[in-house]
Amino acid sequence: MAAASAAALLVAGCGGGGPQSGGDSKLTGDKIVLGVLNDQSGAYSELSGRNSVKAVEMAIADFKAKHGDDAVTKDITVETADHQNKPDVANSKAQEMVDRKGVDAILDVPTSSAALKVADVAKEKKKLYFNIGAATTDLTGKSCNKYTFHYAYDTYMLAHGTGTVTTEQVGKNWYILYPNYAFGQDMEKSFTAAITAAGGQVVGKDGAPFPNTSGDYSSFLLKAPTLNPKPQVLGTMQAGAELVNVVKQYNEFKLRDKGVGLAVGLMFITDIHSLTPAALAGTTYTDAWYWNFDQQNREWADRFQSETGTRPSFAHAANYSAAMQYLEAVQAAGTDDADAVVKELEGKDVNDLFLRNGKIRAEDHRVVHDAYLAQVKPQAEVKEPWDYVKILKTIPAAEAFRAPSADCKM
Repeated sequence: MAAASAAALLVAGCGGGGPQSGGDSKLTGDKIVLGVLNDQSGAYSELSGRNSVKAVEMAIADFKAKHGDDAVTKDITVETADHQNKPDVANSKAQEMVDRKGVDAILDVPTSSAALKVADVAKEKKKLYFNIGAATTDLTGKSCNKYTFHYAYDTYMLAHGTGTVTTEQVGKNWYILYPNYAFGQDMEKSFTAAITAAGGQVVGKDGAPFPNTSGDYSSFLLKAPTLNPKPQVLGTMQAGAELVNVVKQYNEFKLRDKGVGLAVGLMFITDIHSLTPAALAGTTYTDAWYWNFDQQNREWADRFQSETGTRPSFAHAANYSAAMQYLEAVQAAGTDDADAVVKELEGKDVNDLFLRNGKIRAEDHRVVHDAYLAQVKPQAEVKEPWDYVKILKTIPAAEAFRAPSADCKM
């Protein structure tokens, strides 16, 4: 036994600390498997869905092209599944990815209730999870863990930008309509805090069913102008296809003509495309990334469009970035051991396609970066398809996200 232990130590000592390849690989199965778990058939399928899988595949191709024969492995594949926006399905699919399909890191997972379940799986299985699509701040609060990274945006970022500016510039009295599950409940709390801090008040709020299979929001929208005091702003916290339905009915009932303006808590470029800029002209919202912000973004967006036929949302760009940062961390560590990869990521400063002035905070694994206050252009100012937005202001990374929460216990 002593001799065997000494031999094992000798072999380990000869392994070196740099990237390994071929027969010396320190990778499980001599390969890397990324898992993209998201909504591929429901309300959030357009803003993320199968095109996020394509974004991750683009990251893999770019990683291989960058490192060539020095890459830690050339065997990098993607597994994907549809969680149907259901927490129990997300939980079972995440476990299946890890236990049966050998997934090393899970990405995306829109729908906050589903994301919280996947974070539990990451903690239990000691596998990395990069949350892109869910916004709940619990992921960097009471539900934080060593293996979960909150990547793209959260409810604080959205409320800090849109809630504050709209209260200061449009109206003090708000009516908030939110999807009644973890994301919407967190959005309502975050927006209420931002509105109050800016000198406004929430005069009414309602939680709509989620998923809203009927697509009917008429009872909530018709209620808004009857409140006393009357709200100057309707804040809708729906996203994806549900946001599209809310805005269509808002316009149908002519609430703007009745003195109730519109503020959108979370919006993606795919939503604007579905509704057309005319339906949203002048609407201000907070964005995490915009495809036509600068030349770097546009060049990647052109590649993405050639692959998918559509322009990328910020979720697509963030999935690309997260996949690339994970692969680079494995390359630097020379292993896919989760603890070693986490060590490479914690505290890292990043500037890439998605993360501008980015930093991966060690304290809570919140990935901070610049955010943007955006406004939908009038139809007359749209010069090419998909260029629907003008950026009014860059919100610096240090301001865009909240400070680490005392609730986070790594």
